Amino acid sequence: MTQADSGDNPSFSPGTSKPTDALPAESAVGKMFDRIAPRYALLNHILSLGLDFSWRRKLAGRIDNKRPVELLDLATGSGDLLIAILRKRCNVSKAVGLDISEKMLEVCRKNIEKAELSERITLVQGDAARTKLPGERFDAITMAFGIRNVPDAAETLGEIARLLRPGGRVLILEFSLPSNRMIRSIYLIYLRHIVPLIGRLVSGDKGAYRYLNTTIESFYRTCDIPDLMNKAGLTNIAATPLTFGTVSLYSGSKP
Repeated sequence: MTQADSGDNPSFSPGTSKPTDALPAESAVGKMFDRIAPRYALLNHILSLGLDFSWRRKLAGRIDNKRPVELLDLATGSGDLLIAILRKRCNVSKAVGLDISEKMLEVCRKNIEKAELSERITLVQGDAARTKLPGERFDAITMAFGIRNVPDAAETLGEIARLLRPGGRVLILEFSLPSNRMIRSIYLIYLRHIVPLIGRLVSGDKGAYRYLNTTIESFYRTCDIPDLMNKAGLTNIAATPLTFGTVSLYSGSKP
């Protein structure tokens, strides 16, 4: 792994992985994702009953396809969203995938190579709230199932606003709790009992998939996220519930 270029305008080479700065990393979250990296994508598909593919396609379909787009995918993980976007949107000329876990980036790098997209993607190890990337650089910023894992969602949204060019768009997928009481009750049983069991059996890590349900339950309500986005300076904000409200797709723009 090479060191980041110095200066305010780092130059990245597609297919490489560079740290944006010394990470507060070796953080608990980073270490946890290091542990589950090899089985992370498989478990996403199993635990979502395969619906994660459609959620990513929904987000990818909202990327502007009428002009060249430079894109940043935060908490890029195994790269599934990044790959889905680049396959659907040929106008995404350059893309950066950032994640705090180097082990996740190793998996992501292999997936990108397999998809033959290495020439269009640069991978960066870094903190989504303090990326150290130049401001107003990206036309679109995406984040799938990562914002509830950051220590401060408001700080991360502020960083997203800083990184977007005027007119740029942010699209965030995140788990949420359904508003319907019956569906929410069934969903909570699934989160509290089935998810940790399957997670432990497939990944061998009980704590990581216990963490999943606790973060979903303790995270902001769907109605609170637009307010946070507005306070970060974003406009044209919308929240779209998917799959009975178990997932929400948030969008906003930089004026």
